[in-house]
Amino acid sequence: MVLTDVGDRNPHSRCDERPRHPEPDPTPASGDESGFALDLPHARDLIVAPVTATIRADVVGSLLRPDYLREAREAAGAATIGAGELRAAEDRAVLEAIELQESAGIQAVTDGEYRRHGWIALIPIIDDPLFHAPVSGFEFLDAASGWRGLWKTGSGDPADTSGLPPQEPFVTRRLEVDRDIVGDEFSFLKANAHARAKYTIPAPSWHRIYWHPEHSTDAYPTSDDFIQDVVRITREHIVDRLVELGCDYIQIDAPNYAQWHIDPVNRAAFEQHGHDMAHELASDAEFDSMVFEGVTGVTRAMHMCRGNAPGGMWAASGGYEAISKEVFPRLENVDRLLLEYDSDRSGTFAPLADVLPQHEVVLGLVTTKDGQLENLEDLVARVEEATQYVPLDRLAVSPQCGFASGAVGVMAAAEQEAKLQRVGDVAKRLWDAA
Repeated sequence: MVLTDVGDRNPHSRCDERPRHPEPDPTPASGDESGFALDLPHARDLIVAPVTATIRADVVGSLLRPDYLREAREAAGAATIGAGELRAAEDRAVLEAIELQESAGIQAVTDGEYRRHGWIALIPIIDDPLFHAPVSGFEFLDAASGWRGLWKTGSGDPADTSGLPPQEPFVTRRLEVDRDIVGDEFSFLKANAHARAKYTIPAPSWHRIYWHPEHSTDAYPTSDDFIQDVVRITREHIVDRLVELGCDYIQIDAPNYAQWHIDPVNRAAFEQHGHDMAHELASDAEFDSMVFEGVTGVTRAMHMCRGNAPGGMWAASGGYEAISKEVFPRLENVDRLLLEYDSDRSGTFAPLADVLPQHEVVLGLVTTKDGQLENLEDLVARVEEATQYVPLDRLAVSPQCGFASGAVGVMAAAEQEAKLQRVGDVAKRLWDAA
């Protein structure tokens, strides 16, 4: 599957065989004392109501944060309001997000990721005192992951990231679960949504950037060891917990495939940083698929994009053909792929020929990088073009990414609403989605 002797040459990689489902750490983590996850039966033994209808109008995750929510976060950061008042503002925003999506015809709604600083939820990329990370075992250090230098402006020039905090997070101890993030975030959404409630979480493979050969080896000798433990935590404390709470649509976000592997310049940069990219591409697809092994009655999804940041910034350019033959067939436990197709940087639909027969493909045709509304007929034509490779009954539509992957979006709320409505309109036109 992957290159032999990789582990002996490069600590970023380890195995020369197919990844196995990781065994639970026999030593309970400090956060496990509450029993919220370790007492759960394995998710393969939990069956929720069967999923009977394909979602045609979808979203990726984040929505524009209302002004009052940003103001509440600023006030909480300044200690002028308490946690209860911030939670009330978040609740209000989530209720409005549900109404916004359902009114537009979106068939699987999220909470807008309003209880996070951004889409990254397990180990935060920025030290946000208002976000209680669900795990401990990492520190912000004066070291580089190699990821920040990939970003470009909307016009393709190198982005100025000098305003970011100088320190980056890296794992320095064995991860321990400290908080039930699923209970804190999903329960409210599930209780208030009429459409199917969807939960998003970063994929295990995304976490490669948190392993550093100088700072992480005492906890995890190789990056594969670290990713295996993230697989375990994601399965036991995220996926199994969601199934227990009745979630039937779980999405893992994995922009790393398109950001780090598709663009040859980015791939070379990571190789110079010590990564064995051939090994990681194949292994990561199997690690990520492992998260969903045996889970039934749930739509198991993965989202891949080329980077989404304030001001229309992006991180990579190139079509999925650079990874499709290695990655798509390895995603055996994934039902649904949400793929970015909003610009020429995304390439053609030809790589869709490599998806597995059970894969549904959500075409991310509506951009979240600017507020200009796409033409309905153009979107319909694009979906029909994709049917050369995937039949219409296995296709759906969505925005290309979240509307606010960070705290700030790039368009007005009315423009976001129009784009969500356009997604719903395409679904109604092509599938008569109610």
